[in-house]
Amino acid sequence: MTAEQPATTAPTASTAASTSSAPASGPVVLVTGASSGIGRATAILFARQGASLVLVARSEQTLGEAAADCRAAGATAVEVAPADVLDRAALQAAVDRATGTFGRLDVVVHCATVMAYGRLEDLDPDVFERVVDTALHGTNNLVQAVVPVFRRQQRGSLIVVSSLLASITAPTMGAYVTAKWGQLGMVRTLQQELRDLPDVHVSAVSPGGVSTPIYEQAATVLGTTGHPPPPVYTPERVARAIVARVADPRRLTQSGVTNQLIIAGFRLFPPVFDALVGPLLKVFGMARDEVPPTTGNVFAPVPEKEATRGRYRGI
Repeated sequence: MTAEQPATTAPTASTAASTSSAPASGPVVLVTGASSGIGRATAILFARQGASLVLVARSEQTLGEAAADCRAAGATAVEVAPADVLDRAALQAAVDRATGTFGRLDVVVHCATVMAYGRLEDLDPDVFERVVDTALHGTNNLVQAVVPVFRRQQRGSLIVVSSLLASITAPTMGAYVTAKWGQLGMVRTLQQELRDLPDVHVSAVSPGGVSTPIYEQAATVLGTTGHPPPPVYTPERVARAIVARVADPRRLTQSGVTNQLIIAGFRLFPPVFDALVGPLLKVFGMARDEVPPTTGNVFAPVPEKEATRGRYRGI
Protein backbone atom coordinates (compact mmCIF):
# COMPACT_ATOMS: atom_id res chain seq x y z
CA MET A 1 0.00 0.00 0.00
CA THR A 2 1.93 2.93 -0.96
CA ALA A 3 0.67 6.43 -1.45
CA GLU A 4 3.00 8.22 -3.59
CA GLN A 5 2.12 9.52 -6.93
CA PRO A 6 2.81 11.42 -10.02
CA ALA A 7 2.39 15.21 -11.15
CA THR A 8 0.23 16.93 -13.69
CA THR A 9 2.87 18.20 -16.10
CA ALA A 10 4.43 16.22 -18.91
CA PRO A 11 8.15 15.63 -18.48
CA THR A 12 10.43 17.98 -20.34
CA ALA A 13 14.15 18.17 -20.94
CA SER A 14 14.43 20.40 -17.90
CA THR A 15 12.59 18.01 -15.57
CA ALA A 16 14.15 14.72 -16.67
CA ALA A 17 17.65 13.64 -15.77
CA SER A 18 19.18 11.25 -18.28
CA THR A 19 22.48 9.50 -17.96
CA SER A 20 22.20 7.31 -21.07
CA SER A 21 21.08 7.60 -24.69
CA ALA A 22 22.20 4.18 -25.94
CA PRO A 23 20.17 0.95 -25.72
CA ALA A 24 20.45 -0.40 -22.19
CA SER A 25 22.34 -3.60 -21.43
CA GLY A 26 20.48 -4.32 -18.17
CA PRO A 27 16.72 -4.34 -17.59
CA VAL A 28 14.78 -1.17 -18.36
CA VAL A 29 12.29 -0.55 -15.57
CA LEU A 30 9.61 2.12 -15.15
CA VAL A 31 8.19 2.63 -11.65
CA THR A 32 5.16 4.78 -10.81
CA GLY A 33 4.84 6.10 -7.29
CA ALA A 34 8.62 6.02 -7.21
CA SER A 35 9.14 8.99 -4.89
CA SER A 36 8.10 7.21 -1.70
CA GLY A 37 7.28 3.95 0.05
CA ILE A 38 7.11 0.67 -1.85
CA GLY A 39 7.73 2.36 -5.19
CA ARG A 40 10.95 3.96 -4.01
CA ALA A 41 12.15 0.76 -2.32
CA THR A 42 11.43 -1.20 -5.50
CA ALA A 43 13.31 1.26 -7.68
CA ILE A 44 16.34 1.04 -5.38
CA LEU A 45 16.24 -2.76 -5.46
CA PHE A 46 16.17 -2.77 -9.26
CA ALA A 47 19.01 -0.26 -9.19
CA ARG A 48 21.12 -2.77 -7.28
CA GLN A 49 20.64 -5.12 -10.24
CA GLY A 50 22.09 -2.52 -12.60
CA ALA A 51 18.75 -1.55 -14.15
CA SER A 52 18.10 1.53 -16.22
CA LEU A 53 15.23 3.31 -14.51
CA VAL A 54 12.43 5.73 -15.32
CA LEU A 55 10.95 7.08 -12.10
CA VAL A 56 7.44 8.52 -12.21
CA ALA A 57 5.71 10.46 -9.42
CA ARG A 58 4.02 13.80 -8.88
CA SER A 59 6.73 15.45 -6.78
CA GLU A 60 9.76 16.52 -8.81
CA GLN A 61 11.62 17.32 -5.57
CA THR A 62 11.37 13.86 -4.04
CA LEU A 63 11.80 12.17 -7.42
CA GLY A 64 15.22 13.79 -7.54
CA GLU A 65 16.00 12.38 -4.11
CA ALA A 66 14.80 8.92 -5.17
CA ALA A 67 16.93 9.15 -8.31
CA ALA A 68 19.99 9.96 -6.20
CA ASP A 69 19.26 6.89 -4.04
CA CYS A 70 19.04 4.74 -7.17
CA ARG A 71 22.28 6.03 -8.63
CA ALA A 72 24.03 5.38 -5.32
CA ALA A 73 22.60 1.84 -5.34
CA GLY A 74 24.15 1.11 -8.75
CA ALA A 75 21.57 1.98 -11.41
CA THR A 76 23.03 2.05 -14.90
CA ALA A 77 20.97 5.14 -15.74
CA VAL A 78 18.08 7.06 -14.21
CA GLU A 79 15.40 9.23 -15.81
CA VAL A 80 12.93 11.21 -13.71
CA ALA A 81 9.54 11.94 -15.20
CA PRO A 82 7.22 14.04 -13.02
CA ALA A 83 3.73 12.91 -14.00
CA ASP A 84 0.35 12.16 -12.49
CA VAL A 85 -1.07 8.79 -13.51
CA LEU A 86 -4.35 10.62 -14.14
CA ASP A 87 -2.61 12.75 -16.79
CA ARG A 88 -2.66 10.48 -19.85
CA ALA A 89 -0.38 12.67 -21.94
CA ALA A 90 2.26 12.99 -19.21
CA LEU A 91 2.17 9.26 -18.52
CA GLN A 92 2.49 8.45 -22.21
CA ALA A 93 5.43 10.85 -22.40
CA ALA A 94 7.14 8.97 -19.54
CA VAL A 95 6.72 5.65 -21.36
CA ASP A 96 7.97 7.23 -24.60
CA ARG A 97 10.97 8.57 -22.71
CA ALA A 98 11.83 5.05 -21.56
CA THR A 99 11.65 3.53 -25.03
CA GLY A 100 13.24 6.54 -26.70
CA THR A 101 16.18 6.71 -24.32
CA PHE A 102 16.84 3.02 -23.69
CA GLY A 103 15.42 1.38 -26.80
CA ARG A 104 12.87 -0.81 -25.02
CA LEU A 105 10.84 -1.27 -21.83
CA ASP A 106 11.21 -4.55 -19.94
CA VAL A 107 9.40 -4.05 -16.62
CA VAL A 108 6.72 -1.66 -15.37
CA VAL A 109 5.88 -1.53 -11.66
CA HIS A 110 2.71 0.39 -10.77
CA CYS A 111 2.77 1.62 -7.17
CA ALA A 112 1.01 4.99 -7.40
CA THR A 113 -1.98 5.23 -5.07
CA VAL A 114 -3.70 7.51 -2.55
CA MET A 115 -5.84 6.66 0.46
CA ALA A 116 -8.62 8.15 2.59
CA TYR A 117 -10.08 7.31 6.01
CA GLY A 118 -13.73 7.96 6.79
CA ARG A 119 -17.18 6.45 6.66
CA LEU A 120 -18.68 6.50 3.18
CA GLU A 121 -21.41 8.87 4.35
CA ASP A 122 -18.83 11.32 5.74
CA LEU A 123 -16.16 11.45 3.04
CA ASP A 124 -16.05 14.44 0.72
CA PRO A 125 -17.32 13.10 -2.63
CA ASP A 126 -14.35 14.69 -4.40
CA VAL A 127 -11.94 12.83 -2.11
CA PHE A 128 -13.75 9.53 -2.68
CA GLU A 129 -13.71 10.03 -6.45
CA ARG A 130 -10.04 10.95 -6.53
CA VAL A 131 -8.99 7.89 -4.52
CA VAL A 132 -10.98 5.64 -6.83
CA ASP A 133 -9.97 7.46 -10.01
CA THR A 134 -6.28 7.24 -9.14
CA ALA A 135 -6.51 3.46 -8.84
CA LEU A 136 -8.87 2.81 -11.74
CA HIS A 137 -8.25 5.50 -14.36
CA GLY A 138 -4.60 5.75 -13.35
CA THR A 139 -4.07 2.04 -13.86
CA ASN A 140 -5.95 2.04 -17.14
CA ASN A 141 -3.94 5.03 -18.37
CA LEU A 142 -0.76 3.11 -17.63
CA VAL A 143 -2.08 -0.04 -19.33
CA GLN A 144 -2.96 1.90 -22.48
CA ALA A 145 0.52 3.44 -22.61
CA VAL A 146 2.47 0.26 -21.78
CA VAL A 147 0.65 -2.67 -23.39
CA PRO A 148 1.16 -1.44 -26.99
CA VAL A 149 4.90 -1.34 -26.25
CA PHE A 150 4.83 -4.88 -24.89
CA ARG A 151 2.84 -6.03 -27.93
CA ARG A 152 5.42 -4.58 -30.30
CA GLN A 153 8.24 -6.17 -28.31
CA GLN A 154 6.30 -9.42 -27.78
CA ARG A 155 7.60 -9.40 -24.21
CA GLY A 156 7.46 -7.45 -20.95
CA SER A 157 6.32 -7.57 -17.32
CA LEU A 158 3.70 -5.38 -15.67
CA ILE A 159 3.51 -5.69 -11.87
CA VAL A 160 0.69 -3.88 -10.08
CA VAL A 161 0.88 -3.26 -6.35
CA SER A 162 -2.53 -4.18 -5.02
CA SER A 163 -3.54 -4.57 -1.35
CA LEU A 164 -5.03 -6.97 1.15
CA LEU A 165 -7.97 -4.56 0.96
CA ALA A 166 -8.56 -5.71 -2.62
CA SER A 167 -9.81 -8.99 -1.12
CA ILE A 168 -11.58 -7.91 2.08
CA THR A 169 -13.51 -4.89 3.34
CA ALA A 170 -13.09 -2.71 6.42
CA PRO A 171 -15.19 0.13 7.87
CA THR A 172 -13.84 3.67 7.30
CA MET A 173 -11.69 2.32 4.44
CA GLY A 174 -14.47 2.29 1.83
CA ALA A 175 -12.81 4.58 -0.72
CA TYR A 176 -9.58 2.58 -0.74
CA VAL A 177 -11.43 -0.74 -0.70
CA THR A 178 -13.52 0.33 -3.70
CA ALA A 179 -10.39 1.51 -5.50
CA LYS A 180 -8.41 -1.66 -4.87
CA TRP A 181 -11.21 -4.13 -5.59
CA GLY A 182 -11.77 -2.40 -8.92
CA GLN A 183 -8.07 -2.28 -9.71
CA LEU A 184 -7.60 -5.97 -9.02
CA GLY A 185 -10.57 -6.74 -11.25
CA MET A 186 -8.88 -4.76 -13.99
CA VAL A 187 -5.63 -6.66 -13.49
CA ARG A 188 -7.35 -10.04 -13.69
CA THR A 189 -9.16 -8.97 -16.86
CA LEU A 190 -5.90 -7.83 -18.43
CA GLN A 191 -4.28 -11.16 -17.59
CA GLN A 192 -7.04 -12.85 -19.60
CA GLU A 193 -6.78 -10.40 -22.48
CA LEU A 194 -3.03 -10.94 -22.90
CA ARG A 195 -3.09 -14.72 -23.06
CA ASP A 196 -2.15 -14.48 -26.75
CA LEU A 197 1.24 -13.06 -25.70
CA PRO A 198 3.05 -15.82 -23.78
CA ASP A 199 6.05 -13.61 -22.96
CA VAL A 200 3.98 -10.68 -21.68
CA HIS A 201 3.20 -11.14 -17.99
CA VAL A 202 0.89 -9.26 -15.63
CA SER A 203 1.24 -9.88 -11.90
CA ALA A 204 -0.33 -8.37 -8.81
CA VAL A 205 1.34 -8.15 -5.40
CA SER A 206 -0.94 -7.52 -2.42
CA PRO A 207 0.75 -6.30 0.76
CA GLY A 208 -0.82 -6.20 4.19
CA GLY A 209 0.53 -3.64 6.66
CA VAL A 210 3.69 -1.92 5.42
CA SER A 211 5.67 0.84 7.09
CA THR A 212 5.41 3.54 4.43
CA PRO A 213 4.33 7.20 4.69
CA ILE A 214 0.90 6.44 3.14
CA TYR A 215 -0.77 6.45 6.57
CA GLU A 216 0.48 9.94 7.46
CA GLN A 217 -0.35 11.22 3.97
CA ALA A 218 -3.87 9.82 3.69
CA ALA A 219 -6.96 12.00 3.75
CA THR A 220 -8.94 11.56 6.96
CA VAL A 221 -12.11 12.81 8.63
CA LEU A 222 -11.68 10.57 11.68
CA GLY A 223 -9.57 12.94 13.78
CA THR A 224 -6.61 10.57 13.58
CA THR A 225 -4.24 9.12 11.01
CA GLY A 226 -3.91 5.46 10.17
CA HIS A 227 -1.50 2.82 11.39
CA PRO A 228 -0.33 -0.21 9.40
CA PRO A 229 -2.04 -3.28 10.88
CA PRO A 230 0.30 -5.95 12.25
CA PRO A 231 2.36 -7.72 11.22
CA VAL A 232 4.04 -4.63 9.80
CA TYR A 233 6.52 -5.22 7.00
CA THR A 234 9.24 -2.99 5.61
CA PRO A 235 8.78 -1.65 2.07
CA GLU A 236 12.01 -3.42 1.14
CA ARG A 237 10.40 -6.77 1.96
CA VAL A 238 7.49 -6.05 -0.38
CA ALA A 239 9.94 -4.79 -3.01
CA ARG A 240 11.64 -8.19 -2.98
CA ALA A 241 8.30 -9.86 -3.70
CA ILE A 242 7.73 -7.41 -6.58
CA VAL A 243 11.14 -7.95 -8.15
CA ALA A 244 10.69 -11.72 -7.84
CA ARG A 245 7.63 -11.53 -10.10
CA VAL A 246 9.79 -10.66 -13.10
CA ALA A 247 11.41 -14.12 -13.14
CA ASP A 248 8.40 -15.84 -11.57
CA PRO A 249 5.15 -14.18 -12.77
CA ARG A 250 2.01 -14.94 -10.75
CA ARG A 251 -1.57 -13.80 -11.07
CA LEU A 252 -1.65 -12.65 -7.44
CA THR A 253 0.91 -12.80 -4.63
CA GLN A 254 -0.18 -12.10 -1.07
CA SER A 255 2.77 -10.34 0.54
CA GLY A 256 1.91 -10.85 4.18
CA VAL A 257 1.93 -14.00 6.31
CA THR A 258 -1.56 -13.38 7.73
CA ASN A 259 -3.22 -12.21 4.50
CA GLN A 260 -4.61 -15.60 3.52
CA LEU A 261 -5.96 -16.21 7.02
CA ILE A 262 -7.75 -12.85 7.05
CA ILE A 263 -9.17 -13.45 3.57
CA ALA A 264 -10.40 -16.89 4.62
CA GLY A 265 -12.17 -15.36 7.62
CA PHE A 266 -13.79 -12.73 5.40
CA ARG A 267 -15.06 -15.34 2.93
CA LEU A 268 -15.93 -18.26 5.18
CA PHE A 269 -17.18 -16.59 8.37
CA PRO A 270 -18.65 -13.22 7.36
CA PRO A 271 -20.73 -12.66 10.52
CA VAL A 272 -17.68 -13.20 12.72
CA PHE A 273 -15.47 -11.12 10.46
CA ASP A 274 -17.96 -8.24 10.40
CA ALA A 275 -18.25 -8.27 14.19
CA LEU A 276 -14.48 -8.17 14.71
CA VAL A 277 -13.08 -6.04 11.91
CA GLY A 278 -14.28 -2.66 13.22
CA PRO A 279 -13.00 -3.00 16.79
CA LEU A 280 -9.73 -4.57 15.63
CA LEU A 281 -9.18 -1.76 13.13
CA LYS A 282 -9.64 0.85 15.85
CA VAL A 283 -7.06 -0.87 18.06
CA PHE A 284 -4.48 -1.97 15.48
CA GLY A 285 -5.17 0.20 12.42
CA MET A 286 -5.43 3.71 13.85
CA ALA A 287 -2.71 5.92 15.27
CA ARG A 288 -2.95 7.50 18.70
CA ASP A 289 -2.70 11.03 17.35
CA GLU A 290 -5.11 13.89 16.77
CA VAL A 291 -5.36 15.64 13.42
CA PRO A 292 -7.94 17.97 11.88
CA PRO A 293 -9.82 16.85 8.77
CA THR A 294 -7.40 16.83 5.86
CA THR A 295 -7.26 15.83 2.20
CA GLY A 296 -3.67 14.66 2.72
CA ASN A 297 -1.90 13.99 -0.57
CA VAL A 298 -5.05 12.96 -2.42
CA PHE A 299 -5.04 15.99 -4.72
CA ALA A 300 -1.40 17.06 -4.56
CA PRO A 301 1.87 15.58 -3.28
CA VAL A 302 3.20 16.44 0.17
CA PRO A 303 6.96 16.21 -0.46
CA GLU A 304 7.99 16.74 3.15
CA LYS A 305 6.16 13.53 4.12
CA GLU A 306 7.61 11.37 1.36
CA ALA A 307 10.30 8.82 2.17
CA THR A 308 11.05 5.17 1.63
CA ARG A 309 9.91 4.15 5.12
CA GLY A 310 7.20 5.43 7.41
CA ARG A 311 7.44 6.03 11.13
CA TYR A 312 6.44 2.52 12.18
CA ARG A 313 8.91 -0.29 12.69
CA GLY A 314 8.68 -3.07 10.14
CA ILE A 315 10.08 -6.57 9.90
